[in-house]
This record gives sequence, C-alpha cells and structure tokens, in this order.
Amino acid sequence: MARKKDNGPGGLVVVDKPAGFTSHDVVAKVRGIARTRRVGHAGTLDPMATGVLVLGVEKATRLLGHLALTEKEYVATVRLGQSTVTEDAEGELTASAGAAGLSREAIAEGIAKLTGDIQQVPSKVSAVKVDGKRSYARVREGEEVELPPRPVTVSSFQVYDVREETAEDGTPVTDLLVSVVCSSGTYVRALARDLGDGLGTGGHLTALRRTRVGPYKLDQARTLERLQGEVDGGGTLSLLPLAEAAATAFPRWDVDEEQARLLGNGAQLRLPAPVARQGGPIAVFGPEERFLALVEEHKGRAKSLAVFV
Repeated sequence: MARKKDNGPGGLVVVDKPAGFTSHDVVAKVRGIARTRRVGHAGTLDPMATGVLVLGVEKATRLLGHLALTEKEYVATVRLGQSTVTEDAEGELTASAGAAGLSREAIAEGIAKLTGDIQQVPSKVSAVKVDGKRSYARVREGEEVELPPRPVTVSSFQVYDVREETAEDGTPVTDLLVSVVCSSGTYVRALARDLGDGLGTGGHLTALRRTRVGPYKLDQARTLERLQGEVDGGGTLSLLPLAEAAATAFPRWDVDEEQARLLGNGAQLRLPAPVARQGGPIAVFGPEERFLALVEEHKGRAKSLAVFV
C-alpha cells in the first residue's frame, strides 16, 4: 500500500507499551501503523516495563520536547533478598542475602528514607551519559561505572501488599507490591536497589508498570494491537488532536486575528502579565480555536519555541 503524502497536523497517541519492547520498538511499530516516518516518543520505558508511553505523530513531534511530563506514577513489585546486575529481573543475580525475618516496621522505615526530596544514584544500566557514552553501554563492555547522585523527588512511595516467597534458588525473599509517584529522572529500580541495600537484604524490581506520565493516564492508553486494528481495512489512526494536546499540556494564551498574523511573521508580542507569570511554554490560540505556536516569556515578550501555522 502506498504511503500517504500528508497525514495532516498529527497529534499525540498514548500507547500501553508491552513488555519486551523498547521505546524505539514502539516508535517503529507506530510508524508502520500511521504510515509516516514522523513519529517520536516523550521519555522512555525499559523493555521489561509496561504502561504509558506518549508518542507524537507528524507536527506533534515538535511538542514532545516541551511537554511538561515532570511527574510520573508507577506500580511495581520489589523483591527484597536478592540483587541483580541490572537492578531488575532481567539481569543476572549478583547476591542472594535473603530476607528472612524482615519486619514490616523495618520496611516502612526504609521506604520513609526514600520518600521526599532525595539524592539518587541512577542505575548503572541507565541511559545516563558518561563522557559522551551511555552508562549501560559501558557496563555491557565490562567497565566499572560510578555515577554521581542527583536530586529527585519521590512524592509518594506506598506498600499495598507484602508476600514472603521462596526464590528459584531457594533463597527466602519478600515481595512488595508498591506504588510510586515521582519526578522525571527518578529510577524506580534504583529505589528497589536502595531499599534493599538499606535493609541489608539487597533488592531489585520484578515488575514495573507506568500508570501516568504528566496528564496522560493509563485509561487513555491503547495497545499496539488496538492501534493496528484501527487502520486495518483502510481506516486511519485516531490521535489526540494537536490543538487539544497543547491545550491539555500547557498554559493558554488566546490572541486576536491581528496578533495571530504578527506572531506568524515572527513578531515578539508583549505577553499579558497573568499569562507571563505561569512560566514555561505557553500555547497560543487564535480565533476559531486555531493552535498557532508555543512561546515562552522573555523580558515580558513572547519568544517563539515552535510555530504550527
């Protein structure tokens, strides 16, 4: 089937990422479904993880770098009693200290220390760059990597279930079903690692599901199979329209026809004080709900970040 030459302004699609797929795998799949190369993702999920992954299609790819996806929610299973090289279930075991006799009080104290504004050392197998090279690539090549801690915020870290289990190698372990609300840049598997280290048992993730990224929730997400079904038989991929996506994610500034014309010609108009005070990117709308541009405040005026007309 021939590719469409113009898929219009595009929009966002919230995907429920399956386990075993990288974020780039999902992008490649959606490129085929949408029949366009212009697909990108905002943020990443590890292959083991499932859940919310926000993608932009066509012009919406230009929104991705500006989306305020600063807070994320997860549900996860933390296994205390064993450590792995990747801090999740996909890596080989590095220690099996066990978690026999671990009290609920000790677990609660350990979690309290990892809640709030904390300094977190990212996972060694993360995408953090060390001298221009991804940390995970250095680890795979056998290098010892030391990453500096950085500030993150864990707004909520709650335990919903505690189960005493026996691992495949006979080690007594404790599995915690947890939920986490955290800032962008927080590694949930590093929370599992640090919780286990603090308790003297070691720890790693055995399951991770992202339930929210910024304003985009799991109930908005669709599986790749469902997205494929939308276009089978000649249909088109349904997207969150560009204008609606912008209105959802950014403060709004409505302008008249003359202001819209001036903005389109590159003029830096003075921002109304209430709009300027909101900070960050601002979505500009013209008459008839036309989404015109993203701007930011610069010395009281609107400096263009991206123009969509």
